[in-house]
Amino acid sequence: YISQFLHGAVMMASLVAALFFLKFRSKTGDSLFGFFAAAFALLSVERWFLMVSQAPIEARSSIYIFRLVAFLLIIWAVVVKNGKKST
Repeated sequence: YISQFLHGAVMMASLVAALFFLKFRSKTGDSLFGFFAAAFALLSVERWFLMVSQAPIEARSSIYIFRLVAFLLIIWAVVVKNGKKST
């Protein structure tokens, strides 16, 4: 049960981070913050699925697709942001 509590805490922290980045996106209009908000929202969804999943650990591997997509979004946001500065 402690793992469910920890998954819930990380889920809540990811959601709070997503909301902060969404607020910064609306203030600045910078798409980097939008990408970060989407990535942290995906990380929150991933933690929710891990928290409610009753499947054995081996069967949960498909849930980590959310984490992969979130990290790819972060990488894409940094690449796009750096590409805009150099041109």
